[in-house]
Amino acid sequence: MALIVQKFGGTSVADTQKILAAARKAIRERRAGNQVVMVVSAMGKQTDHLIELAKELSERPNNREMDMLLSTGEQVTIALMAIALESLGYKAVSFTGAQIGIRTDATYSKARIRSISTDRMKRALDEGKIVIAAGFQGIDDDFNITTLGRGGSDTTAVALAAALQGEVAKFQNVALYHKLNKFLLVGIHGANLSVDSNSMTLFYTTRAKVRPVTL
Repeated sequence: MALIVQKFGGTSVADTQKILAAARKAIRERRAGNQVVMVVSAMGKQTDHLIELAKELSERPNNREMDMLLSTGEQVTIALMAIALESLGYKAVSFTGAQIGIRTDATYSKARIRSISTDRMKRALDEGKIVIAAGFQGIDDDFNITTLGRGGSDTTAVALAAALQGEVAKFQNVALYHKLNKFLLVGIHGANLSVDSNSMTLFYTTRAKVRPVTL
């Protein structure tokens, strides 16, 4: 049995029909006998919409409150995805970054992952559930919600694949690299991560400690 980590960006979950299509992709992997973790972004342009709302109220909104606000986009998607999967007859559970146990530093809007607790996800997977994880977010040591910055859902997907020691990871519009020695080494590149499309970020892990190395 393989562990499959699937990542779906905003355009892939932009409306309910696309959410259903993404759910069916997860179901195909589940029917093949694999455990499945889905990492999802906010629907369509929802993040941009939330930013616009904040800027209607303040030219320079507080960074902590912006992270609190922007994290809600992914929370909408994970709940809808779980509903979609259950409507198709498959057990599913949605988790926010905090519920997963993604711990970050306290740098609002561009936090870095320090550690990931995988116990809750593993229990759900062992129960035969498809796990839907909110991308882009975590919590700091004071339980404040933090966001991971541009490309944050890609970062979440890569970090979870590494922390869970997934044998296979599948992403939408993200390049996957290979397992190296005892570390799961995954690279992602593209416009969603950096202005420079040639940039690459590599993540490696041991004992659920995730460290980024930017090349």
